[in-house]
Amino acid sequence: MAGAVDAVAALADAALLPLFRFCFHRVGGNRHLCEEVVQETLLRALRDLEKYDPKRSGNQIFPWLTGLARNEIHRVLNQESSASSLQALWQRLDEELRNIYSRLDSEVFPDDLLQRNETRAMVNATMAQLPAHYRQALESKYIDNRSVRDMADAAGATEKSVESLLTRARQAFRETFLALTRNLELELG
Repeated sequence: MAGAVDAVAALADAALLPLFRFCFHRVGGNRHLCEEVVQETLLRALRDLEKYDPKRSGNQIFPWLTGLARNEIHRVLNQESSASSLQALWQRLDEELRNIYSRLDSEVFPDDLLQRNETRAMVNATMAQLPAHYRQALESKYIDNRSVRDMADAAGATEKSVESLLTRARQAFRETFLALTRNLELELG
């Protein structure tokens, strides 16, 4: 918060890839626009760091950064003549995803939720939209092949709480994937 050079570098290093993932599909897969959005988002975050309230976000800076990124995406897409429908798509998706995530923590779901073979692009788009704690849990379990016990030990949590988190993360992935699919079909159809 004091603007120490090492802390600024650490923030940029930690946020760069997740922000890129978050923004990439929102700008229609345009790498140049995505890089512009990420760069401007990080610059704005550094300029407006005093506006970040750690207590409000549970000491997680990524939700604040994605809010800044959404504003930057809106600005960039407004400059693009063909981007208005893409922007409307993501506004609809944001609202639908907010509703999905708000109820996930209280619902109980079966374990066998991911039975489909999704395409790489849709999986990446889906993972990029997940809240950080869901994305990190899924990556730890399914990409890093960590056991629930290892994940619990690393987090200082119980195995039961990690299993619960993974269940909600799988459900979030499934619902996000379906929301993306539905909205893209509407947009393309």
